[in-house]
Amino acid sequence: MRSKRQSYSRRQSTRLHKKTLIFVLLFIFFIPVTVSLIHQFKDVPDGISMEGEIHHTSEFQFLYDLTYENADGTVEHEQEIFDTIYQLIDDAEEFIVVDMFLFNDDYDHTDPDLDFPNLSSEFADALIAKKESTPDLEIVFITDPINTFYGSYIPDTLERMTDSGIDVMITDLDPLRDSNPVYSGLYRSYLQWFGTSDASYLPNILRPQGPEINIRSYTGLLNFKANHRKIIMNEQEAIISSANPHDASSYHSNVAYRLRGELLNDLLESEKAVVEMSGYDTSLFDSFTVQTDVSESDEAYEVQLLTEGKIKEQILDYIHQATSEDAIKIGLFYLSDSDIIDALWDAQSREVTVQLILDINQDAFGNEKIGIPNRPVADELTKDDSRIEIRWYRSNGEQYHSKFFLLETLEDVTMIGGSTNFTRRNMDDFNLETNVRVSGSKDQPEIIEMLSYFDRLWENQDGLYTVDYTTHAESSTWKNRLYQFQEWSGLSTF
Repeated sequence: MRSKRQSYSRRQSTRLHKKTLIFVLLFIFFIPVTVSLIHQFKDVPDGISMEGEIHHTSEFQFLYDLTYENADGTVEHEQEIFDTIYQLIDDAEEFIVVDMFLFNDDYDHTDPDLDFPNLSSEFADALIAKKESTPDLEIVFITDPINTFYGSYIPDTLERMTDSGIDVMITDLDPLRDSNPVYSGLYRSYLQWFGTSDASYLPNILRPQGPEINIRSYTGLLNFKANHRKIIMNEQEAIISSANPHDASSYHSNVAYRLRGELLNDLLESEKAVVEMSGYDTSLFDSFTVQTDVSESDEAYEVQLLTEGKIKEQILDYIHQATSEDAIKIGLFYLSDSDIIDALWDAQSREVTVQLILDINQDAFGNEKIGIPNRPVADELTKDDSRIEIRWYRSNGEQYHSKFFLLETLEDVTMIGGSTNFTRRNMDDFNLETNVRVSGSKDQPEIIEMLSYFDRLWENQDGLYTVDYTTHAESSTWKNRLYQFQEWSGLSTF
């Protein structure tokens, strides 16, 4: 009888242990799921996802960099963005605010085929020289933690700027929404609490011969979030760009917008929001005064600052309002946002002219990519008697890194451009992004310049810029499914 009671007791104990184990496992599972949902849909920090006031100014210039092949086979680098940026630095009298995503010389320096200008060092040198020549001038430099490989080391450029008195601020990405919820819920629940370590023993995937990396930095990397902005401003003017001061990006083709006037106050506020979000003292910004005494008129350019999700909202509005008499012209490094894709498809069904120049997503600093997301997206957009026209930028090892939307009507043109790729991560309030909307009549000189830029590439005027869609057309079911899954889940770097 006692044996039966003992056997029964053991069975009861086993059942209790199993239930306890199941409860613990479910608890461990549901914590990251709950955390993931909270941080994917939480409110964005104050000042983020901003739609600035509408301003008018005659002080606007459209800039671009191009790498292309001449008819004789020589490769041409036509660049004006950083020359203009260096002029802005020289002209500063009271302050400079910089916010740049990639700012380093990370690439495989042992590869003889990879030889780039020292863009990051030159950019740092220009800021340091300005600070040394004008000690009272305040310089704020905001950047993404990728440049320190998420805390593993401080690169020489950032150290030298700090030593010279420049306020270097590394963006705290934690307050932003999580674009990679499958991983970030686990990271926030468990991995981030393991602390830091000075022990660095893992290979550096960004720079193979560079400093080794600790595991904590890799756990940060896998969140796939970024301060992706690319702006510089002083008290007189600002440049909003798609270009990074990154050595291996030196020859990329990019666009930029040089502006003066009231919009600079909006830009300054948007950068102050990033500084505040990152835990730095923002009182320095209160002493910055923008010069707004530029000429305005009814026929000048209409400009508006847009950041994060407000960029997508405006682009969708312009696509939806386009008619059969209008033309949509787009130049992009990445296109994968499903709302944008659907809107373009609807526009072509309304007989709107839609033309896209896309990067072939083949080259990344010496590494070969498989064409995702642009090639499968292009395959979708050209099916079933679609009217959408696509040309690929003709890469010479660099990237077509521009990011812009242009709507041409019978009388007016609107361009929205800056740092933002047309992807979920870039457009749905996950990354930090800065764009500007510029509108004007078709007889305005910089509007003419924008249209001429696109036509030059589309028609291969005086150079070989783009190739027919069929040159790199690809219909691949598995790539189509892969990019869609990556876009939906956030398990991607685009």
